[in-house]
Amino acid sequence: MRLNVTVNGEARQADDVWEGESLLYVLRERLGLPGSKNACEQGECGSCTVYLDGVPACSCLVAAGQAEGREVRTVEGLAEGDHLDRVQQSFVDAGAVQCGFCTPGLVVAAHDLLERVPNPSDPEIREALAGNLCRCTGYEKILDAVRLAATR
Repeated sequence: MRLNVTVNGEARQADDVWEGESLLYVLRERLGLPGSKNACEQGECGSCTVYLDGVPACSCLVAAGQAEGREVRTVEGLAEGDHLDRVQQSFVDAGAVQCGFCTPGLVVAAHDLLERVPNPSDPEIREALAGNLCRCTGYEKILDAVRLAATR
């Protein structure tokens, strides 16, 4: 099938897509957007989180056919050109990136939280990030990054 989807504000097309292929696969392998990571393929780790019609979703669980005609915003789409989004920049500034595998999903989850709750409490931050797993950190720098982004 031919998939027509708007990605990061741009109409995109992918040919020869199998309907059951994941949106994550289409984004990474067919559209050249490697930001979202493929870790668990079961929606458990959050590393593949993207916005789908404005709502965070694990792209590994979305069949490509379900994305037809919809809007997708990836971690790459948060930046404006070379200017990082405040959440992306805060992750850099707070040193909240180690191996970086979980970072895209955490950034999207934090971005979504701050869009809804501009000045979240620590429990709200923890709840918003609960679906994202990181094996490298103790999460404290990640929490610091979200707190920093909230002040910007």
